[in-house]
Amino acid sequence: MSYKKQEILAALETITVAGEGKNMVESGAIRNVVTFADEIIVDLTLSTPAMHIKKRAEADIIKTIKEKISEEAKVQVNIAVEAPPKQEEKQKANLIKGKPIPGIQNIIAVASGKGGVGKSTVTANLAVTLANMGFKVGVLDADIYGPSIPIMFDVAEARPLSVQVGEKSKMKPVENYGVKILSIGFFTKPDQAVIWRGPMASKALNQLIFDADWGELDFMLIDLPPGTGDIHLSIMQALPITGAVVVSTPQNVALADARKGVSMFQQESIQVPVLGIIENMAYFTPEELPDHKYYIFGKEGAKNLADDLNVPFLGEIPLVQSIREAGDVGRPAAMQTATATESAFEEVTKKVVEETVRRNEALPPTEAIKITTMAGCSAVNKR
Repeated sequence: MSYKKQEILAALETITVAGEGKNMVESGAIRNVVTFADEIIVDLTLSTPAMHIKKRAEADIIKTIKEKISEEAKVQVNIAVEAPPKQEEKQKANLIKGKPIPGIQNIIAVASGKGGVGKSTVTANLAVTLANMGFKVGVLDADIYGPSIPIMFDVAEARPLSVQVGEKSKMKPVENYGVKILSIGFFTKPDQAVIWRGPMASKALNQLIFDADWGELDFMLIDLPPGTGDIHLSIMQALPITGAVVVSTPQNVALADARKGVSMFQQESIQVPVLGIIENMAYFTPEELPDHKYYIFGKEGAKNLADDLNVPFLGEIPLVQSIREAGDVGRPAAMQTATATESAFEEVTKKVVEETVRRNEALPPTEAIKITTMAGCSAVNKR
């Protein structure tokens, strides 16, 4: 079941916040409405911290949506109290509104619906290929619970240094192979599990984004975790994403999740352009039989999905042992010159660049979505 944003807003126009003359939509108290399948998320900003007003507003929203939209809807109300922002908060607010980040030209989110499809491997190899092409590149490892980018760039033991930028002390990204890198993996021990709830993970990501001296970048690649959850929303709330790349393997179980990944970016309330789909582990070619291709996981599954969803197909990456070995030793396989692997990553990277240029010529800059953070909000699901 899916719900239309305009119908929800029309229903919310019948509610007035206590002490104000205008309805919630007209007064600007409703900051955003997001729908995911049978879930409706309403972002509400109030001018008073009074608990009874917050509870009343929350109850009115849930009741109205269930009466006018659907009794079956799962309703979540995120309530924030607006206070006069400090100067630093104003600067961050400008970023959250989708204004370009100084020095960073394109922000590309690399996502996958399913884990284990090689998303981080693809991210690392896209990054070094872009760097070899002459672009200035950075990678933000947003996989808070399973960071692997430090290992793939052979910088697992590195730690970001502190640099003075104006009056502020900022993190200097670790750099290797011409790529600037930041990851939560730099701040945890190899055997230490990151056991954080959503708000803590989002706060850590904000520090990696806003408290870092990224400098001038042509491309920032964001290695997202699998799925479509808190981290994805936090990233799209904090940054104006230029476009998204979805990685999948050819089998149906991975394609089903990749379809959800594409759908997330295409939600009415999100609308991040999908630059295309990359098919990883597309086929296996034995070293002793270089002219043979074995489609172990199925043939052209991601290509067919791209055609079905009307998004670009960015190319195939073969299932090659050297790609895995290169990632394990921290030297991305795309750096192996004059190989089929380097050629495959180069072709895919060229397509990503082409689609980015095409997107920038055809569409206005993406605005970061406006969803209030989970910290300090009230969330209620009722049936």
